[in-house]
Formats: sequence, C-alpha cells, structure tokens
Amino acid sequence: MTIRTKTMTVRFDRAFSVKGTGEWYPAGAYEVLIDEEAIDSMTVVAWRRVAATILVHADGVTQSIQIQPAELDALLRHDTRIGATSSASVQQQRSTS
Repeated sequence: MTIRTKTMTVRFDRAFSVKGTGEWYPAGAYEVLIDEEAIDSMTVVAWRRVAATILVHADGVTQSIQIQPAELDALLRHDTRIGATSSASVQQQRSTS
C-alpha cells in the first residue's frame, strides 16, 4: 500500500478545539500534514485521506495534534460559517443605522 503526505496551511479566524485534547488553540495559520493512501484501481489513480496532523508552534515547541480528516473539515466549515454569520450581522447592522 502506497502512502503519501501532503502539507498545507489552514487558517482559523476563531479559537478552536480538537476532540480529545481538552485544549483551545488560538486563531491563526496552522500547518497541517495530510496522509493519503492510494486506492487500488485498474482505471484511475485515486487517493483517500486517512490521517491528519495539526502542528501547533508555541514557545519554541511544536506540538503534533492527531485529528481525523473529517473532523478537520468540520472545524474549518464551522469557522467559515461563524465568520460568514458575523460578517452578515455587521453588514445588516450598518445598513439599518
């Protein structure tokens, strides 16, 4: 089985928490490592995400936080949805003033 690791940067506009850590992490940019495994197929090359790791840099120390790829997606969607709601509320308040 072939596995590859991709590196990406994600940005959280608000503090977030990862299940099982009991900690809150501040808003900001985070490096994420995504492990993908090849899906055996005769006709097409495909990959599926099997693991994710968020790297948290603080006080000269890097902490690796294991997270399920689906949970990472949910956190990013939630952060975006909250931001969109806040922006809409601000725009609506300004237009009614």
